Amino acid sequence: MAGSIFASAAPYHVISYGTLLGTTFFHSFVNGIVMFRTVSRPSFSAIQSKLFPIYFGMQTAIPALLALTFPGNALLGIKGGIGGLVDAPNKWSSLVPIATMFVSGLVNLAVLLPATVKTMKDRHGQAKRDGKEWYDKDAQSDEMRALNKKFGMLHGISSLVNLVEFVALVAYGFTLASRIQ
Repeated sequence: MAGSIFASAAPYHVISYGTLLGTTFFHSFVNGIVMFRTVSRPSFSAIQSKLFPIYFGMQTAIPALLALTFPGNALLGIKGGIGGLVDAPNKWSSLVPIATMFVSGLVNLAVLLPATVKTMKDRHGQAKRDGKEWYDKDAQSDEMRALNKKFGMLHGISSLVNLVEFVALVAYGFTLASRIQ
């Protein structure tokens, strides 16, 4: 009986959930803030450009894994896996939060990240043409101000999408907790 837990989806589900919650919390509320306050802007930008593809990839892949490992409960009459996840009783408590996590990660990974990277490259090109860095505030060209505004908008939208993911993660945490009371 003791070995049977390894064949169950439940521990993989809980470990995946904890990994995603911890990663999202740490990157959003600790790592990013400390780095922004500690390292130079070029270094911060370089580090973030390497971290974000991994981070958004995790925010996309782990919710898919959560859907596949959705734990059933024979006592509660809940089927496991995707079949149980899409059952009507689980729609709002499980399907919607997990789907929200997946879509949020995918939007950041496939839409906002490429648009932001393109804008960053455009800013670097404009900086060469202007002879000033993108973060120099003195007498920026109209083109650089427009690129900085676009970058700020994309970053803001990405942050909002990330916050939506975090709220969905916390909401789903309450669902998991209710199943172990």
